Amino acid sequence: MEGRRPVELRQLHYFVKVARKQHVTNAAEELHVAQSAISRQIHQLEDELGVPLFVRKGRNLQLTSVGKLFLERIEVVLADLERAVNEVHEFMDPEAGEIRIGFPHSLGIYLLPTVVANFRQTHPNVKFRLRQGTYNSLIRDVIKGDIDLSFISPFPEKHLNVSGKLLLQEELFAILPQVHALADQDTIRLEQLKDEAFVMFSDEYSLRNIVLEACAKAGFVPRIGFEGEETDTIRGLVAAGVGVSLLPEMALTEISQLQPAKVRVIDPVVTRSVGLIQRTGEKLPQVAEIFRHFLLDHFQVK
Repeated sequence: MEGRRPVELRQLHYFVKVARKQHVTNAAEELHVAQSAISRQIHQLEDELGVPLFVRKGRNLQLTSVGKLFLERIEVVLADLERAVNEVHEFMDPEAGEIRIGFPHSLGIYLLPTVVANFRQTHPNVKFRLRQGTYNSLIRDVIKGDIDLSFISPFPEKHLNVSGKLLLQEELFAILPQVHALADQDTIRLEQLKDEAFVMFSDEYSLRNIVLEACAKAGFVPRIGFEGEETDTIRGLVAAGVGVSLLPEMALTEISQLQPAKVRVIDPVVTRSVGLIQRTGEKLPQVAEIFRHFLLDHFQVK
């Protein structure tokens, strides 16, 4: 519009931070900027757009309908801008680039540290920006461009907006308190746990559905005694006698003071798929493409 000042990049960064924090003070602390400066820039942005972006709800700020629409568009723009800057840096020196990768918590115990450490042996100057998330949040972050690649489980065989490669199939084991009557068995049938309380992941975690489907195949609905969001918590609670659970083998590699018994399940055999995804049709930054090829070689994927 004639006579209207152009929107500044700084205003957009401030807007996104306030929208995520829903609080000017918290945004100011994280950005290390005076609260008054952020408030002034947000007001200027609203004046330049001609619409209110926030409404106050108690001590917090909430996005208006148009504010939500604006945030959705601006996050894409800023992600594209950041990607462009990274591509310029990588063009000058790919070995000094940054890889933005997501992962579910259960892969952060062993798999992720292992592949990052191996990769850095030959690419010591490459930086990693890591983002942990749930199945749906990781797919959303890839689509939005917040991350370049993501480990994912289960691997989405068909998805409109993300694509990738299946890396491996991993077995899930029953974990039991050390004093459990079945703890010294080499193998069990899942049906033998039908009367036990299960320690389960909460709804947003894909491992929950894998366990529920396995129990359904075994002919029962598990009685849920506790829900959690961390494999360490679930493993510790089982070791403490709260219940039983199923966990991937990689989540059981770490030895702790409270250690549950690990028993193979043979009826049904329970597995999960682990894959690597990126945005469909998206050309990866050069350093991320190098890491993708490294992972495919590491897992012997053609």
